[in-house]
Amino acid sequence: MSPDLPPTPERGEASGVLVLAGTPIGQVDDAPPRLAAELAAADVVAAEDTRRLRRLVGDLDITLSGRVVSYFEGNEAARTPALVEALQAGERVVLVTDAGMPSVSDPGYRLVAAAVAAGVRVTAVPGPSAVLTALALSGLPVDRFCFEGFLPRKAGERARRLAELADEPRTMVFFEAPHRTAAALEALAEAFGADRAGVVCRELTKTYEEVRRGGLAELAAWAADGVRGEVTLVVAGAEPVAADTDPTSLRAAVEALVGEGMRTKEAIVEVARRAGLPKREVYQVVHVDG
Repeated sequence: MSPDLPPTPERGEASGVLVLAGTPIGQVDDAPPRLAAELAAADVVAAEDTRRLRRLVGDLDITLSGRVVSYFEGNEAARTPALVEALQAGERVVLVTDAGMPSVSDPGYRLVAAAVAAGVRVTAVPGPSAVLTALALSGLPVDRFCFEGFLPRKAGERARRLAELADEPRTMVFFEAPHRTAAALEALAEAFGADRAGVVCRELTKTYEEVRRGGLAELAAWAADGVRGEVTLVVAGAEPVAADTDPTSLRAAVEALVGEGMRTKEAIVEVARRAGLPKREVYQVVHVDG
């Protein structure tokens, strides 16, 4: 028995529904039953890769009754207005990407934002997530984490991004292309330290799944010979460092950030964060005691 779907608007109603449908990151058996039902019932299926969609449909043993349109990074800006018009005409539009949840480092954000702005209902079919799967398998703290997507391709931009994250206390999750994994790990080791704990998750849920743990420099050396398949990186957050809370040091730290171009208010917030103090205490030191 197929699962019940949320009510589908009749054609001509004021608004349809945009469905973000999570797809398997590996084995098709991981697909939720509702994915098949949504695809079969859709008026429009917007797919990142229509060939992969056809394979998925075959694996799920269903038939599409709606029309299929491609929706990928190169055409999403141009395709979004027409899809919003379809939604406003009462159609049910299902968005799928190659693997995982649409809009999470995949096409979809632009359409979601446009649908929300147009007052269209947006819902989702929960599905497998490389981010959460890698995080759960990593063995690193999961109580607090952040997802940073893909690192910049250019070395200079990548180094600047990582410098901003060097003091991040939360566990970090990154996506990376296999041919850039070694360079990314080298840059991570340089920015965060050779011994910072990291995990490379490769081909998650697939036949050749591999989860390799170690220090960042060790992982970079391992990756130097080449990495194949889909890659997700998980990196431990920075260890808390005892900050110097002496008023003179706090005032100097604020002045140093202001000298680098930061506004005083922002510098106070940043110094308070680094010192683990309420910002009002640093404000007191700078504006009252100083």
